[in-house]
This record gives sequence, C-alpha cells and structure tokens, in this order.
Amino acid sequence: MEPANIQQPIAQPRVVTYAGFWKRFFAYIIDKLIISFASLIILIPFFIIMGIGVFAEQEFDSPSELGFFFALLSAYAFAIFLIVIAEWLYFALMESRKGATLGKIALGIMVTDMNGNLISFGRATGRYFGKILSGLILYIGFIMAGFTQQKQALHDIMAGTLVVNK
Repeated sequence: MEPANIQQPIAQPRVVTYAGFWKRFFAYIIDKLIISFASLIILIPFFIIMGIGVFAEQEFDSPSELGFFFALLSAYAFAIFLIVIAEWLYFALMESRKGATLGKIALGIMVTDMNGNLISFGRATGRYFGKILSGLILYIGFIMAGFTQQKQALHDIMAGTLVVNK
C-alpha cells in the first residue's frame, strides 16, 4: 500500500534558450546550399538546351534574333520564378510542419510562435517574405538577431516568431 500523503512531482516549466546569431547564420547557409543545389537541377538543363539553340542557328537576322533573345529571357525568368516558389515552399512548409528547415534541424534549432508552438503555414510564409525585407536593408534585419533580447531578427518580429534551441 502507498501512503496517501506522498505528493506527485510537479512538472517543471521548460527553460527556453534562444538560438543565437551565429547558429542561425550557419543554419541559413546550409539551407541556401540545399536551395542552390536544387536550383542547379532546374537551371543546368535550361542552359544546356539554350546553349544548343544558340549554336544551332548559324544565320542571325534581326527579327529572329530578337525573338530568340526574348524567348531566352522569358525562359530564364520563368526558371528563376520556379526557384523562388520552390524556396518559399521549402521554408514555409518545413517550418510550419516540422518546426525547422534541414539547416535548422542540423544545428538543433527550431522556429516557434511566441508561446512555443509550431507556426502556421501563413505565419511561415510571412516570415519568409519578411526575410526579403531583412536583407534589403543591408542585412540589418538579420543582424538584429544578435542584439535583441529574444534573439529575434526583423522578420521574426514581423511574424511574431522565435528561433529556439531544441
């Protein structure tokens, strides 16, 4: 028989430690390397096909040369558009479903809302596009993560997110 006066242990609150600037920086570098490799998979066939097309036509008269140039430019712009969409989906889906991208997983950090929960796809999307603003202002938005109390970059403040150690 168990004595009735024994108390059950009380669950201790989880101590949250914020991921610092350098850990976040290296996670971002890993993610960008992954995106770059995937981009090459899209762009290499494009460059091969366009390279063959340039040398296949020996005579360049003005209207067809201009048409080929615009077709080449349009195809390149479409490939870049696909890469931007793929990068957005990579960050937004990984951070909303797993809490972290592959770079963050490798370094043991994750993105949460202000209460420590996984973020929604919409919030992850806002965070991704906020990174563009963080970079446009001479990367000061990213550098802020080294100086704010909760180690938040500008895009984290805008999206209401934290990057924490697991």
